[in-house]
Amino acid sequence: MSKAVEIRWHGRGGQGAKTASLLLADVTFNTGKYIQGFPEYGPERMGAPITAYNRISDTPIRVHSNIYEPDYVVVVDETLLEAVDVTKGLKKEGAIVVNTARAKEEILPLLKGYEGGVYTIDARKVSMAALGKYFPNSPMLAAIVKVSGIMPEETFLKEMEASFKHKFASKPEVVAGNMKALTMALEEVK
Repeated sequence: MSKAVEIRWHGRGGQGAKTASLLLADVTFNTGKYIQGFPEYGPERMGAPITAYNRISDTPIRVHSNIYEPDYVVVVDETLLEAVDVTKGLKKEGAIVVNTARAKEEILPLLKGYEGGVYTIDARKVSMAALGKYFPNSPMLAAIVKVSGIMPEETFLKEMEASFKHKFASKPEVVAGNMKALTMALEEVK
């Protein structure tokens, strides 16, 4: 990876897009990469559209701005496809990953003619099966790692397990559920 890989996350307040971007930064940093993971703040509140970003590089990152021409876009809430131009600036050589139960063909008309890769995952189904509650950020995190190839899946799972064990030391059941969600999501991305 000679240049930075740039990822833009679109979600709604409370869905974990910001948390997912920060987790991706943490685990990528642990593999020796240079990283940035940050949200764009405004008057956000629960349910309001939010944006978060990641930059990942083998060399020091000197840019400190939002990402306007991402390689990848992650859409945590499919209702944003009609409310926000999620493909704005998205490189044709990149891809978009959308959390939806709908077929790819059903969401293509909402992507404003985007010609790059389009991937879907039903993060609700994965989350409910693995966690018993709807937390879309873990499945979406695994989905973007798979689609982007920014690190081997085995490395990702190992680093995420270590991160979860640290963050949830007093709640080991949370670790198992989230690891199951990540593993399932890696298989469910279409």
